[in-house]
Amino acid sequence: MVMRLVKSAEMQEMDRMTIHDMGVPGVVLMENAARGATRLFLSHFVPAIHAHILLLCGRGNNGGDGYVIARYLHNAGFKITVLVLAPLEKISGDALTNLKVIRSMDLKIIAVPGAKEWQMHQSLLTRCDYIIDGILGTGLNAPVRGFYAQVIEDVNSAAKPVMAIDMPSGLNADTGQIMGVAIKANLTVTFGFPKLGQLLFPGVDCVGRLARIDIGIPNSVIEGVPDRYHMIEPNDFRDLFKLDRLDIHKGNRGHLLVLAGSRGKTGAAAMTALGALRAGAGLVTLGVPTSLNAILENKLTEAMTTPLQETDDGSLSMAAEQAIQQLMEDKTALAIGPGLSTNKETIALVRRIVSSCPLPMIIDADGLNALSGDLEAMTQGRGRFILTPHPGEMARLAGMTTGDIQADRVGTAVKFAQERGCFLVLKGARTVIAEPEGHVYVNPTGNPALSSGGSGDVLTGLVAGFVARGWPLAKAAVSGVFLHGLAADLLAEDMGQFGILAGELLDVLPELTSSLARGEWPLEGPPPHADFYHPL
Repeated sequence: MVMRLVKSAEMQEMDRMTIHDMGVPGVVLMENAARGATRLFLSHFVPAIHAHILLLCGRGNNGGDGYVIARYLHNAGFKITVLVLAPLEKISGDALTNLKVIRSMDLKIIAVPGAKEWQMHQSLLTRCDYIIDGILGTGLNAPVRGFYAQVIEDVNSAAKPVMAIDMPSGLNADTGQIMGVAIKANLTVTFGFPKLGQLLFPGVDCVGRLARIDIGIPNSVIEGVPDRYHMIEPNDFRDLFKLDRLDIHKGNRGHLLVLAGSRGKTGAAAMTALGALRAGAGLVTLGVPTSLNAILENKLTEAMTTPLQETDDGSLSMAAEQAIQQLMEDKTALAIGPGLSTNKETIALVRRIVSSCPLPMIIDADGLNALSGDLEAMTQGRGRFILTPHPGEMARLAGMTTGDIQADRVGTAVKFAQERGCFLVLKGARTVIAEPEGHVYVNPTGNPALSSGGSGDVLTGLVAGFVARGWPLAKAAVSGVFLHGLAADLLAEDMGQFGILAGELLDVLPELTSSLARGEWPLEGPPPHADFYHPL
C-alpha cells in the first residue's frame, strides 16, 4: 500500500467532511485519537504506575485531545496534572466538552493563561516524569512568540520524555520548518495520516518516533480528497525488479548515451556510466572530449566510449553536435551534465541538445547549470526530462536563494515541475521527487555518507539506467533515489557514516535489488514505514 502523506488543509478537510457530511460527531474522532495516543504513550514509554505525567494543553482541539488522554491516564492510576495554557473561558467546542468531563473528576487542572502564571507553575517541568504536548496543532503558519515560545523553550530545557499530540508544537505541518521554536518530542502520535512536514528536515529532528493512529475517517472521505503526497516504499516499484525472462539479452535492456566529463572531471563521467550499468542497462555509451577518451577507456571496462570534439579547455565543443545527433539515433535515453564544465561553448551545446533531443533525458550538474540561464531549451520536451538538482542548483534554476529553496522544498519542487513539465528530483536529506501532474514523493532512505563527491553522479546513472531500460520516468526517479539512499544505509550499518566512497555504493546495489525483488528488507532495522501504523 502506498504511504500517503497530507498537508494540514487536507487533513482538516477530511475532518470536516467526516463531521459535517458523514455525521460522525467531532467528539467521537477526538475520543478515537486520544484512546490511540494513550495506548501508544504507554507502549512506547512504559511508565511506572507511580509516574507523574504533565499535560500542556492549548485552547484548540489539540488541547481537547490532551484532556481525553488525561482522563484515560488518570483512570489507569497515574498522577496527572493538566495545565490549560489559555483562559478557561476561551475553550470551546469539543475541547470544552472534554474539559468539563475531567473537571468533574479528581484531576489536578491548573489554568495558566499567561507568562505570569507560567512562572508560578514552571517548576512542574522538573517535578514531573513525562510531558505530553498538546499546545499547538497542525494549522500553525506563523512564528511562535511570547508566552507559548517561552513554554516550548522551557519544555525543551527540562529534557524530560515528551509525547507530542498530532504535531510537535511550533513545527509547520506542511514544510517541516521550525516556526521560531518547536517542541523536541521523543514520540509524535499523528492522527489520520502522517503530515508532510513530519517527514522533512528540520522537522524530522523534532518528531522523534512517528506513529499514526486511525481515528475512523471513512474511506469515502479519504478518497474524496486529492491524493498528492507520498513516502516512497519498496512496494511502489518492487514489480520492476522481478527477474527478466531467461532469454533476455543486452539488446532488450536499453542503450544509454551519457554526455559527461571534462578535463579534471573524468570521475563524474565514469561514475554515471557505472551507475547506469548497475541499474541493469544493457549498453552504455559514454561520449567524452577526445583528450579524455583514452583515460576513460582505461577506467571503464563494461561501458563503451566515443571521443567527441572539444574546446581548448578540454570540454565538449559545439563542433561535436552533429556526432552527438548521430549517436542518439539508436539510443533509448540520454544522461547529460556530470562534469561537463561551465565553458560557454559547452553550455551552448547543452542547450542545443536539450532543445532538440527526442529521447527521455536525465539532466544533472553542469547540464542544469547550462539550463539555469535558458529554461526555454526545455520547451519542446515536456514530460521527457528528469532534472536532479541539489539545493544550490535548484536555486539557480528557479531564480531563488538556497535558503528559500530549503524553506519549502516540496512547494518549490512542485511549482517548478508543473511549470516546466518535468520530473524534478530535489536532492538533499529527504530527497523530494515531483511529477509534472503535481504528485510528490518523499524519500526516507539515505544518511550523511552520501555527502561526498561522486554520489550524485551514481544517482544520475542509476536513474538514467532505469529510464534506458524503458521504465516510466516517475518509477525510474523514485526507485533510483530510494535505492541510492538504501545503499548508503546498508554501508553505514557495517562501516559507519564517515568515509564511505561513492564507488562503494555501486558494489551493494545488486544485493539490494535482489533483496527487494524477493520482498525482503535488507537492513537490520525495520523498513522506514514500520513506525507509522499502529492499530487501535
